[in-house]
Amino acid sequence: MKKIELVDVGPRDGIQSQAAIVNTSDKIKLISGLADSGVRRIEVASFVNPKRVPQMADVDLLIKNLPKIENTKYIGLVLNEKGLERALDTELDEINCATVATDTFCQRNQGKTSHEMMSSLVSMINLAKKNNRFFGVTIAAAFGCPFEGEVSPDRVVEIAKNLIGLGVDEISIADTIGVAVPTQVTELIYRLKPITGEIPLRLHFHNTRNTGISNVYAAIQAGVRIFDSSCGGLGGCPFAPGATGNVGTEDVLYLVDRMGFQTGISMTKLIETSNWLGQVIGQEMPSMVNKAGVFP
Repeated sequence: MKKIELVDVGPRDGIQSQAAIVNTSDKIKLISGLADSGVRRIEVASFVNPKRVPQMADVDLLIKNLPKIENTKYIGLVLNEKGLERALDTELDEINCATVATDTFCQRNQGKTSHEMMSSLVSMINLAKKNNRFFGVTIAAAFGCPFEGEVSPDRVVEIAKNLIGLGVDEISIADTIGVAVPTQVTELIYRLKPITGEIPLRLHFHNTRNTGISNVYAAIQAGVRIFDSSCGGLGGCPFAPGATGNVGTEDVLYLVDRMGFQTGISMTKLIETSNWLGQVIGQEMPSMVNKAGVFP
């Protein structure tokens, strides 16, 4: 219970939001730096239409050249059946799919309503199982939608129940546009915990309105032990207006380290990687701890 797992999604969620294209070799350096820091699960890319997300155009080349590092698992994001078929042709350790809690956002993100996406997930999960591949699902916009506003916890619980029935390996709850506050996080987790059972629950927060770290704390207090974060705090969804950075890996690491949890991640090496990434993309990282430095 004193261990927390951080899944760095920076190579995918962080980089996809950047205007200037990050080359493949720099992406590999970023992934290698994260692994060298001790991050053991890294979301490296997504299998999407490069016309819609140009930063992911090199996904096949990137995956072929990923460093082989013991006990490090690489995750690929898919949004539809075609993406899953591409991911299954690689040696990725895990596949994660996204669905959205609201119809409008789901249609803009994946070209389907939430109900239609759930139908697709039936065949996708079966195909992943047939190929003996780890398959998790993220419920995006679980706390709020940029197009439809508030999202009822009932809706998120309903989707989670359906996913559990289909036999997913992990469920992630995402505050895609950064609107959640700790009380909402606590309420939703307490409603999800009794139905998820042995299926791991993972939380994905954005810091758009400066509540990301407080939401991580609330989730920890409610019993969650797996969190997404992004090196340097980069992030954002191309299809969600106003969605800005994920919670920074350094910031979450500082919180959990000081709370007495073990992660196996070196803060010093992580900050070095974050500062290097800032130089590559030519901007200051949004996260706070990389500016303040290691303490004590």
